[in-house]
Amino acid sequence: MIGLGKMGGNMALRLHQAGHRIIGFDPGEDSRKRAQDGGIDTVASLEALVSALKAPRAVWLMVPAGEATESTIGRLLPMLSKGDILVDGGNSHYKDSMRQADACAEHGIEFIDAGTSGGVWGLQEGYCLMVGGSAEAFSRMEPILRALAPEGGLVHAGPCGAGHYVKMVHNGVEYGMLEAYGEGFEILARGPFDLHLGEIAENWRHGSVVRSWLLDLLTQALQKDPQLQHLRGYVDDSGEGRWTAQEAIERGIAAPVITLSLQQRFLSRQEDTLSNRVIAALRNEFGGHAVKNK
Repeated sequence: MIGLGKMGGNMALRLHQAGHRIIGFDPGEDSRKRAQDGGIDTVASLEALVSALKAPRAVWLMVPAGEATESTIGRLLPMLSKGDILVDGGNSHYKDSMRQADACAEHGIEFIDAGTSGGVWGLQEGYCLMVGGSAEAFSRMEPILRALAPEGGLVHAGPCGAGHYVKMVHNGVEYGMLEAYGEGFEILARGPFDLHLGEIAENWRHGSVVRSWLLDLLTQALQKDPQLQHLRGYVDDSGEGRWTAQEAIERGIAAPVITLSLQQRFLSRQEDTLSNRVIAALRNEFGGHAVKNK
């Protein structure tokens, strides 16, 4: 496991708890120390990681999309051997994953793109995995994938690129859902009644058609801070909402909710509203994403 942060570290620990032997690498000494405290064997370099694994190897990347992923794969390919499997579990663009799969194929290496959802709760609840790659590579990695995923939380979506494509759209849908909750609670808070938002959220969790895990998390956040007053309504976007909107534009597909929810995130950086504080709180609750406090 390359990358032992809040996602990769917990994934390594979940695999370790399931009885798999994991060797981890992270450039940060603190991250390696946390993994070691959880029983994970760690090494201090990519070279040491590859040397510690017997061929055929399985190497899983949980590093930021873009340059970090590109450079790590570029360094790994000359070290790996024919028959090894390289998994990118980060939020890479699906077209980048298709390109990386071609580069791996030139070295006789199987590539898997594993869209991963679960955030900081994944260690306990499991990770929803959306996997792209060949049937052979999927079959070889299936024991690992099933150890990470909860029951029903694993799908072989298709060939290389399909996993990250599904995860991209998943995150676009997430944008729309967060925006709808944010706007709804903004209307409740500014309406003619003195409503207890936490009690409303709790009520909606039981029997309502809008109940969801996100609503569970919002209830937790409102219990801690009934008006979310400690937060700024500043909402980052990780990239995949943009990619989903761009994909819809390129293919001539109407996606107004996802597109407007993305635009609202841009707007959140200019003004502070309860709606945006709801979204910021939810992202922190489910993914451990950083928030900006007042």
